[in-house]
Amino acid sequence: MIIGSGVQFYRSLESTNTCASQCLKSTELQEGTVICTDFQTAGKGHQSNRWESEDGKNLLFSIILYPSSVSPDEQFFISMAMSLGIYDFLHNLVPDVKIKWPNDIYVKNDKIAGMLIENSVMGETIENCIAGIGININQNKFSRDIPNPVSLKMITGKESDTRTCLREALNYLDIRYKQLLYGNRGLIRDEYVSLLYRAGEWHAYRAEGNVFKGKIKGISETGSLKIEREDTSVSEFSFKEVDYIHQPLSNR
Repeated sequence: MIIGSGVQFYRSLESTNTCASQCLKSTELQEGTVICTDFQTAGKGHQSNRWESEDGKNLLFSIILYPSSVSPDEQFFISMAMSLGIYDFLHNLVPDVKIKWPNDIYVKNDKIAGMLIENSVMGETIENCIAGIGININQNKFSRDIPNPVSLKMITGKESDTRTCLREALNYLDIRYKQLLYGNRGLIRDEYVSLLYRAGEWHAYRAEGNVFKGKIKGISETGSLKIEREDTSVSEFSFKEVDYIHQPLSNR
């Protein structure tokens, strides 16, 4: 076992990614070491986003990896593999699980899990990777400024044991990470694309201040999102360059 070979639990942290980064500066941790906490005082999301979680209700953890066989221009494969691991864990528990590009996990139209992956690149090598993951397990209420959250308990009506959930999630992540290191990366890409939220459907998107109808076609070699427009042209978007708009569309 790589992921989950060691688990360090903290009652409370600023954020698990911050703790993992600080640990890497002072010591050499075994690959697959997991930093886990019950509560984050400053949970980190993409860019300036924050991750909200009630004390002891959800899974909050970061995984330390040394994916030296993955080149910097292939680093999106790490995101795909980790997303598939969380998908595998949740897919066994609830229906209608999808991956919202780049690495949020949705159940129908609601977000149940998120991820922040921070890679340290040195020349042509990824020196280390910190994969921070949050999964909503038992939380029932969220702040109004969180747009569309959902938890396992809200879907199933049942309380889950977070320690059991952590062990199961780490097992699925370990399987996917080994697939990345030793398996067929083309299969990882194909499965990731097949599970993309909104893939092959016409929906509204916003880019550069303009709303347009589009259909997700897949991803580029570097992980950019490919969206077909009504005129059949295909645009590629990096993270934060396109917004998903939730509004009904007229018949095409």
